[in-house]
Amino acid sequence: MLIRILGSGAGGGFPQWNCNCRNCAGLRNGTVRATARTQSSIAASGDGERWVLFNASPDVLAQLRGFPALHSARDLRDTAIEAIVLIDAQIDHTTGLYMLREHRKPWPLWCTAPVREDLSTGNPLFGLLSHYCGLDWNEVPTDASAFEIARVRGLGFSALPLISNAPPYSPHRDHPRPGDNIGVTITDSASGRRLFYAPGLGEMEPAVWAAMQAADCVLVDGTFWTDDEMIALGASPKRAVQMGHLAQSGPGGMIEWLDRLPASTRKVLIHINNTNPILDEESPERAVLAAHGIEVAYDGMEIEL
Repeated sequence: MLIRILGSGAGGGFPQWNCNCRNCAGLRNGTVRATARTQSSIAASGDGERWVLFNASPDVLAQLRGFPALHSARDLRDTAIEAIVLIDAQIDHTTGLYMLREHRKPWPLWCTAPVREDLSTGNPLFGLLSHYCGLDWNEVPTDASAFEIARVRGLGFSALPLISNAPPYSPHRDHPRPGDNIGVTITDSASGRRLFYAPGLGEMEPAVWAAMQAADCVLVDGTFWTDDEMIALGASPKRAVQMGHLAQSGPGGMIEWLDRLPASTRKVLIHINNTNPILDEESPERAVLAAHGIEVAYDGMEIEL
């Protein structure tokens, strides 16, 4: 199984176009050692030829240009992307579908029923795309039962609902339902090796923790370093947990949870917000992650299991 990190940043990417925080300003003027990031998305393949796209970010066209493996040339209009899975209905995970409207047939798209509802009402993306390529919707089961995606060889999937939050435009914002946000286990059918992917994770529940413990690699929420990060900067009145994200530091934070995983588990953070000090590769916070054996995803990173 091969996982390609197409985008590793949170909404807005890094640097964010209108942000002058220490990270964004420092990257622009060269005073912070950091790497630019597009908005989060990954691609997975069992054979290196047929790929599943997880989330379609607003930066999808640049991400596809940067990864030639997704450009099959079997026909005049072609792609190696066989299906798209949406983790949630957030803008930074779905807007790229508009950019993929030239597909020659309906996109095989997998998401939960709550995500489909939000993308048919509050943000009627499904209806709009019906005037272009269209979508072939398949419901993602959220009871951890295994499912397969046609034409994708060598991979199996299962999903769990996460405690997070619905998009700001959703009528269910701050009143989340199971399925607004999911974590997905991707399994290599031949070797049995597993990756658990959850870019938005607000609280650790027993079933989610069990899925992480069973995985050979966890690719999980790295949005904020502290719960009050945005408040301290004056960028937002909301805490990380209110936005559906478990901060890395502090009691009960992501670092503490990752420390409890088996020593053999590869631990990678994704969906890094532009304000997070771990983006500064010379920061004390980045050194803390290194000491705990935790990696920070970057655009173009590859994980092979």
